[in-house]
Amino acid sequence: MTLLLGLDVGTTSVKAGLFDIAGRQVAAAEREYRLTHPAPDHVEIDPEMWWTAAAAAVRETVATPGVDPSRIAAMAVSSQGETVAAVDADGRALGPALVWLDNRAVAEARELEDRFGNEAVYERTGVPDVNPTWTAAKLLWLRRHEPEVFRDAARFVLAEDFMLRRLTGRFVTEGGIQCTTMLLDIRTGGWWAPMLEAVGVGPERLPEIAAPGAVVGMLTSAAAEALGLPVGLSVVAGGMDQGAGAVGVGNIRGGMISESTGGALTIQAAVARHGGDPTGRTPVYIHSAPGTYLYCPVCPTGGMALTWFRDQFGAPETERAAAGGRSDYDLLTGLAAAVPPGCEGLTMLPHLAGAFSPEYEPAARGVFAGFTLAHTRGHFVRAVLEAVAFMLRRNLELLAQAGASATEIRSHGGGARSALWNQVKADVCGLPIMTLEGENAAVRGDAMLAGVAVGAFPDLAAAEDALVATKARFEPDPAMRAAYDDAYDRYVRLFDALRPEFERAGGAG
Repeated sequence: MTLLLGLDVGTTSVKAGLFDIAGRQVAAAEREYRLTHPAPDHVEIDPEMWWTAAAAAVRETVATPGVDPSRIAAMAVSSQGETVAAVDADGRALGPALVWLDNRAVAEARELEDRFGNEAVYERTGVPDVNPTWTAAKLLWLRRHEPEVFRDAARFVLAEDFMLRRLTGRFVTEGGIQCTTMLLDIRTGGWWAPMLEAVGVGPERLPEIAAPGAVVGMLTSAAAEALGLPVGLSVVAGGMDQGAGAVGVGNIRGGMISESTGGALTIQAAVARHGGDPTGRTPVYIHSAPGTYLYCPVCPTGGMALTWFRDQFGAPETERAAAGGRSDYDLLTGLAAAVPPGCEGLTMLPHLAGAFSPEYEPAARGVFAGFTLAHTRGHFVRAVLEAVAFMLRRNLELLAQAGASATEIRSHGGGARSALWNQVKADVCGLPIMTLEGENAAVRGDAMLAGVAVGAFPDLAAAEDALVATKARFEPDPAMRAAYDDAYDRYVRLFDALRPEFERAGGAG
């Protein structure tokens, strides 16, 4: 049977997955790597680690008993966005890549904001706030602070571009990964010349632009040997992990919203065009689904807030989990299940790494408010779960203002494993939450895009029918609505009350 390979290069790991066209995941593997933090606000990685991890993950995947690599029809690659590397003419890195989490380019971001203004940047790129995350600011920092690297670079590439060059020998990219660089005009699909001029990079130093979901080359003999795949295999550009993940849960048309509670909380809504948001606050991406845009609010800490709580206060559960049985997360959420909605007045703000959407406030911080001598660890765990659900609801309200309402939410990422968390989200948002078979939506989306690109499926709708299957559905409980409305109101009022303090702290920094 025909097989399709998906490969997603994430922030801290590479994931590979192999699917047949009947929808069965026949093999999967993952390899992790560590980021480095050489200075405050600096986050880097050696790009060679992407390739080494990808080769190991793919080789493990195709070595699964019963897998015949000659049956693989195509592979598609997606990746994290914004992370940029300077490379030579052979695609070899001249230094570490600046990861999207890197915030060193504060002065450069302010300079670009002063030069262009947020309104013009949003109209051209879909980025609502100019900040150090975006690639253009990082390139301007390189030009100013590492002039030799900047001068010697033949190309500046993102993670997906780096992998496509290593796989096919071509410097090639597409709009789905470039849409948050501030270098691409997402209305035309071409480079935004004034921004390229501002950062000092000509189009010849960037990859060639292909269409999202297109075959961009064939696997070279060197790459095939490294990965254990057939020479000449079709390689497809899958886009950013957000777009590929939306494809992987079937979010390819209007009327549906998906969310991923991984380390961050991200929300996705497929839309027909850029320019439909009168507020100018909703991030707009180029979708991996061809001819479509993607509203994509991002909150830096989602599931990471629960991980932080586990690491700092969950030692009893971690020890019990190590002894066998349930996971430490299940044990923690078991404590939360005994606590009533609203946590008896305890409210959390989950902004442990700043706030991004719907309000851009990088100096926002995490807060627990309203606790008393009667509150337990279970209350604090539930407050974390509810806070992320409130953040989701707040962004759903933003999307509704932008014309992207939904009748259901498709949930993926590690947070979707928790039945309690799914039910809390359904009750808070007043919408059904659906979870799906298979956890890695981006890898599944890559496989779907690869299948369409080589004709294994006539279109993404057919690929969805084959590869996307519902696992569980959580209906909102009307009896919970009043309690959650009250708790949500507390959450919003707490953020609004503290925002001047966050802004003051940010200004002082």
